[in-house]
Amino acid sequence: MEHITLLIGIVIVTALVFDFTNGFHDTANAMATTISTGALRPKTAVAMSAALNLVGAFLSVEVAKTISGGIIDESAGIRPEVIFAGLVGAIVWNLLTWLAGLPSSSSHALFGGLIGATLVSVGTNGVHGEAVVMKVLIPAVAAPLVAGLAATVATRLTYRLARNRDEAETAKGYRAGQIASAALVSLAHGTNDAQKTMGVITLALITGGVVAPHADPPLWVIVSAGLAIALGTYLGGWRIIRTMGKGITDIQPPQGFAAQTSAAATILASSHLGFALSTTQVCSGSVMGSGLGRKGGVVRWSTAGRMVAAWGLTLPAAGLVAAGAAFLAGQGDWGVTTVAVLALAICGGIWAASRRKPIDHTNVNEGPAAEPVGVVTAALQTVSPPPAGVPAPRTPEAEAVEPQAAEADGDQATAPAAATDTSTTPAARRAKAATATS
Repeated sequence: MEHITLLIGIVIVTALVFDFTNGFHDTANAMATTISTGALRPKTAVAMSAALNLVGAFLSVEVAKTISGGIIDESAGIRPEVIFAGLVGAIVWNLLTWLAGLPSSSSHALFGGLIGATLVSVGTNGVHGEAVVMKVLIPAVAAPLVAGLAATVATRLTYRLARNRDEAETAKGYRAGQIASAALVSLAHGTNDAQKTMGVITLALITGGVVAPHADPPLWVIVSAGLAIALGTYLGGWRIIRTMGKGITDIQPPQGFAAQTSAAATILASSHLGFALSTTQVCSGSVMGSGLGRKGGVVRWSTAGRMVAAWGLTLPAAGLVAAGAAFLAGQGDWGVTTVAVLALAICGGIWAASRRKPIDHTNVNEGPAAEPVGVVTAALQTVSPPPAGVPAPRTPEAEAVEPQAAEADGDQATAPAAATDTSTTPAARRAKAATATS
């Protein structure tokens, strides 16, 4: 076996940077609903999630094996600079979607980056197309649908079971359940997402001849990947937490409990089967499902539409960036240096842009601007009005009409009084003076 070269060292560091961005990009998956309903304070929530992400990294290596030997053919001439280029594409896309507050898939950004870089460097024979379809594309479509359907059913069942109970009393229990289910999601996130970075580092070690082909990730790889994702999680991706907790639907404690439990079950099942699915898509689907499951609930379809569009763009966009990076990196040392400098400049520019309107734990629960209720939501509200005690969501048009109606009502109320009180008009004063003189 060979020693770790400088290039492999750069790839390992870049992979850990991606793992770090994955952590703060995906914090919302576990903690957005818990924070938005007030079950936990923001900093407490991300600290708990970080610790459980670290624990989850040690529970399984099945997904890591999918990355290191399932999607990319490690014997097709993959070089460390190809993996470096793939990671650059994934990091750039992660940061762009974080800046926009869109919960896109870090997993698919990584897959797209690796596939794009591999296609440019060694061609189609370097990618296992069947594995991409079976273990990436099909789970990408099925997982959010399954999680959303499960969350819809769980939310309806939850409200039905508690329909005769005091709302304030049940809210306390649901918040406690949210904390437990959020912990389970964090643990599941560690078992799934931290392993992707383990797989990438193991792939780099295999291509450099440091470890044998088809080897499991070494212990130091598992520890470093777990620590990187835990640190990123603790810093918190507040922009995406706001979108997940407030931008998709207005979440009540029963909905948050149902959404997180459904997401955790889906993620843990996929990790056991070795499916490298997107935890972001699973959790987003479960949040939308919980919005549909509550009578009178509103799903902000414009936000959901932007989010789904970002999902569809993630694989090709990260792949295009990685393909360009792989072309440059393949020119030699100067190409690798150029890619590194450009990546640092882009990441620095994105960070500077994020400082113009900072979002942190102090303002993460400030809701988004109101948007019109769409046709689908209006139809759902018609057939499923809100339960007793829950006000129906108000549209911007209704809010604009209310002040006008109140002003009109005020004018009508004062008009009779003005009509009956004629003693202060000029004609009344003259008549009164004439009567007094006569």
